[in-house]
Amino acid sequence: MTLAGPARPLGRWLALWAAMLLTLIVIGGATRLTESGLSITEWKPVTGVIPPIGAEQWNDAFTQYRQIPQYAAIHAGMTLAQFQRIFLWEYTHRLWARLVGLAFAIPLVVFLVRGMVPRGMGRRLWLLLILLGAQGALGWFMVSSGLSARTEVSQYRLAAHLAAALLIYGATVWTAADFLARPRARLTPDERVLRRGAWAITVLTVLTAIAGAFVAGLRAGRVFNTFPLMGDQVVPAGYGAFSPWWRNLFENPGAVQFDHRLLAIVTVLSILGLWWRARHQALSPLTRRLLGWLAVAGLLQLSLGIATLLLMVPVVLGVVHQGMAVLLFTSALLLLHALRRPEDEPGR
Repeated sequence: MTLAGPARPLGRWLALWAAMLLTLIVIGGATRLTESGLSITEWKPVTGVIPPIGAEQWNDAFTQYRQIPQYAAIHAGMTLAQFQRIFLWEYTHRLWARLVGLAFAIPLVVFLVRGMVPRGMGRRLWLLLILLGAQGALGWFMVSSGLSARTEVSQYRLAAHLAAALLIYGATVWTAADFLARPRARLTPDERVLRRGAWAITVLTVLTAIAGAFVAGLRAGRVFNTFPLMGDQVVPAGYGAFSPWWRNLFENPGAVQFDHRLLAIVTVLSILGLWWRARHQALSPLTRRLLGWLAVAGLLQLSLGIATLLLMVPVVLGVVHQGMAVLLFTSALLLLHALRRPEDEPGR
């Protein structure tokens, strides 16, 4: 017995919730690119749902922002109206995060009370809820890193926040697919080989996205705005300038951008290589379709990345690039799910 059938409403709910998570990640990217993430200097999980009302409260919020280093370094001299614009980006990010939490917790309780959650799946759903709460705390841990000595949040905490978001999102997409996917025949020999490649590509998409978080955290997208060379070199000057050597991977802007470029190119070439090799292999129609989507998504994401770089990271293009990274991850994950062995399907 598989999960399809009576459990399909849970799958549709989780698919919709995954779309809300994707929207949250995109809003977070816009908040980062507009330098809005530190505009709210307090964490009030409950009362923070109400924004400042009236001139006095807005002036109090603006006064608090003017006391952190980022104001003097980046936004010195901004008006109250300009502050309100960046405040509303961060407020929207936090408000949507709260709505995402409610959109998971309330239906989960309803499904559990009605006995609609298949045996063994309840623990996975409760774990997702716990991870979501931990992600909120991690978000504040990230924001707090930019309120005292720094003018921006720690790139390490930013990358951790994105990695946790991708973990929650990926687990949601996988679970939704468990509920919605129909039973399939055994994998062909070609599909069993393809499965190993799909695993590798899924890992590469995640690593590339996390490397992109370090680029965003260091504003490294603005240091070398040429392609394919970085300036007039393949490897940028000063790649290994930091000591010990590992700091270059996470703290050297030129090195961080180079590593992100390299990972992106390797990821897309791997996707195209997998697609090319599988063209004439014995695959199910679903596998072939998902592999085609993955190839298209990879090429589109690489093109967006190059355009974002050459145009010096305009906000709209940067946001689209981050959203496309999640869609590329989704494509890889759905391909991997379609290639799971029948004995690995829940309910078997």
